[in-house]
Amino acid sequence: MKNFQRITVDPQVMGGKPCLRGLRVTVDSVVGLVASGYSVVQILDLYPYLEKADIIEALNVVDLLPENATNIPI
Repeated sequence: MKNFQRITVDPQVMGGKPCLRGLRVTVDSVVGLVASGYSVVQILDLYPYLEKADIIEALNVVDLLPENATNIPI
């Protein structure tokens, strides 16, 4: 699997779900916002502590998953 620099998994943060840079923002939530039509600029307005590279990496994870995947194996 690709080495992701901005995605972390910590059992103490968000129940161990993949998060961006150890923050309480899950990869799922960012991908869900994009899927709902939010732009990168809108997401950065909602989460000003994120960076554009965080969003891009979250989307790159999804590119590696099978179409019907429900878990992100990081």
